[in-house]
Amino acid sequence: MSRKRAAAAPSPDRPESYPRRILVAVTGLSPQVVTETLYALAVRPPEGRAAFVPTEIHLITTATGAEHARLNLLSERPGWFHQLRRDYDLPDIAFGPDHLHVLTAASGTPLEDIRAPEDNERAADFITDKVRDLAADPSAALHVSIAGGRKTMGFYLGYALSLYGRPQDRLSHVLVSPPYESHPQFYYPTPYEYVFHTLDTQHRPLDARKAEVTLASIPFVRLREGLPPRLLRGTASLSQVVSSANRSLEPPRLVLEVRARRARADGLDIPLGPTEFAVLLWLARSATLEDEGLDWSTPAAADEFLAVARLVYGRTASGGYARIEEALSWRRNAAIRLAKYFEPHKARIARAFEETLGPRAADRYAIRKRKAKGAQPRYFLPLARTQIEIRG
Repeated sequence: MSRKRAAAAPSPDRPESYPRRILVAVTGLSPQVVTETLYALAVRPPEGRAAFVPTEIHLITTATGAEHARLNLLSERPGWFHQLRRDYDLPDIAFGPDHLHVLTAASGTPLEDIRAPEDNERAADFITDKVRDLAADPSAALHVSIAGGRKTMGFYLGYALSLYGRPQDRLSHVLVSPPYESHPQFYYPTPYEYVFHTLDTQHRPLDARKAEVTLASIPFVRLREGLPPRLLRGTASLSQVVSSANRSLEPPRLVLEVRARRARADGLDIPLGPTEFAVLLWLARSATLEDEGLDWSTPAAADEFLAVARLVYGRTASGGYARIEEALSWRRNAAIRLAKYFEPHKARIARAFEETLGPRAADRYAIRKRKAKGAQPRYFLPLARTQIEIRG
């Protein structure tokens, strides 16, 4: 039984193996992109690739584009989406009016078109939110098409997939042979004779059966693993997400406000408990002195940390400080146990930075360990003294 389950498990190399398969596209006044892409994925996939039959389709468009899609794809006649399914005996695919996601203005009204800079910004955030939501399901594989809509819409859709896409997700552009390309009466190559005429003065007859529709796969850089978990869960504008993705490329900057017990990295607050703040402050002071790092296993180190903790907790012996003092007192003469005291705090500091900054950006602040032969390891921050500011 376990072998059968393992064999049937979805694999990122086979997007078609996922139970939820989602086609995502942007369109404007040419809803044909949906049926053309569906045909290329499910009926005539690229050579050597298995068919990707979506279980659902999501279309991001304007109010005008949604009306075009509803009348041309989802109506009873011509209903080209339903006709394609009948022509090629495709299974049920969830695609109805609820799957038409209309861009909205700041006022909440549907956008007829993207004309003003603020409309462009709204479209970017709307598309980013939709891709993030769909990519949050680990049982889903996304196939994103950037063939339709305004160029900016396609760019934002591809950018959003780069930010949130997983190994099982794909990006493509559908190609249609001339003179069928962009023809308002062509929706996919039919399995029977379907005749219409060219739009030029010659009005030559065309047979939809003879059209060639191919899918061009587009490679993209996956940045998801570098994003903070909070941006994967919540709502953020495209500019905020891009700023977060680029953060790891900037020089680190750590600011510690001792009296407020406040740590800031890259201008963002890092939520730390008092003891974790004390450990970070201890390491930061060591980095500003440009020493070889801290040996956490000696009684001298315990005394040094207690002095820092006293500074953080205040002059009066608080309960928190008393607990630290007690925990270190019975460890101070056992090097291994003393060093291990700091490990959980080190791990909590790492999690707090990763949650706020993302793994890649947080790695610039990650506590490092160096070990010389025959000596106890020393712990340090990988920061120059000019990258640290201690206030108070």
